[in-house]
Amino acid sequence: MLKLEARPQPSKWMGLASPLIALVLTAVLAAILFAALGKDPVRGLGVFFFEPLNGRRQVTEVLLKATPLIVIALGLAVCYRSNVWNIGAEGQFLLGAVAGGGVALWLTTHGIVLPKIVGIPLVLAAGVAGGMAWAAIVALLRDRFNANEILVSLMLVYVAQQFVNYLVFGPWKDPKGFNFPQTKTFDASTWLPMLLDRSRLNIGFAIALAAVALTWLFMFRSYRGFQLQVGGLAPAAARYAGFSSRTALWMALMISGGLAGLAGALEAAGPLRQLTPHISTGLGFTAIIVVFVGRLHPVGIVFAGILLSMMLIGGELGQSRLGLPNALTGVFQGLLLVLLLACDTLIHYRLRLTRWSGSAAAKA
Repeated sequence: MLKLEARPQPSKWMGLASPLIALVLTAVLAAILFAALGKDPVRGLGVFFFEPLNGRRQVTEVLLKATPLIVIALGLAVCYRSNVWNIGAEGQFLLGAVAGGGVALWLTTHGIVLPKIVGIPLVLAAGVAGGMAWAAIVALLRDRFNANEILVSLMLVYVAQQFVNYLVFGPWKDPKGFNFPQTKTFDASTWLPMLLDRSRLNIGFAIALAAVALTWLFMFRSYRGFQLQVGGLAPAAARYAGFSSRTALWMALMISGGLAGLAGALEAAGPLRQLTPHISTGLGFTAIIVVFVGRLHPVGIVFAGILLSMMLIGGELGQSRLGLPNALTGVFQGLLLVLLLACDTLIHYRLRLTRWSGSAAAKA
């Protein structure tokens, strides 16, 4: 009989192996699900996990899709290590897209052509400010009224989505857009430059990698980052050391909201170059999975972001090539997260094989 037994100390090896085990188990369950749907499991796994990397163009599309996931997840990692549970990065992403896209649209509408070295930072800075402003609502309600940040941040996502809908269906709607709910295409001076020829990969990916390095330095090489992590791991010790929980709350949410807003501006000025109701396809929620698969570490988040972007693109390919339902991608993401949490149990516990005792079972 298998029994969970507490380890004397957490297993570092299982901490590294847990995401890999969860990924393998997800692939196994995915194959079973493909077979249940009447599809070839080998072909289905190939479309989901190998086709997105089959060629230069496919790889650049994976990196493009991974860019906002990585940037959002970095901010969430700072929050979660601080024991601040921001679930509303999707809303902060949308407000960043609105703020950054609004600046780009204003420049376009008024015919103002700025040098890219001025226009692009202006758009991105506006995106950061928009995301921080939306996160500040969460921080304020938690700080002044002790409101639950999980519920507040989540509910604000729907407010943000309706605000985007109002703008693109109303005052920001392109009058020459054949009645489609979208803004004008932004002026070229606000477009992100391309990193590679004959691809859509832009400098947003380079910005994401720079954000990874800066987040690592902040979290593991700065006094403020140390304060946040101590407050998350041991609140009593943080209070004893004189660290302000209020400062930690505001700092974590401002960083998280700012990075989510930056991701929104990168998406608006990058591949889309306009605002639409579907500027985000749940990237803020997917980034939560990226954070945990990446072990709340900036470097791990890069690999996790690429993995989840492969699954997103694989889901789109599965619809067009195999006729698979759109919801299957969400199912696989959910399976990956649940299996990861289950495998994480083995970090603190180990399985022991014991003899089954009928008398003991009867007493139980």
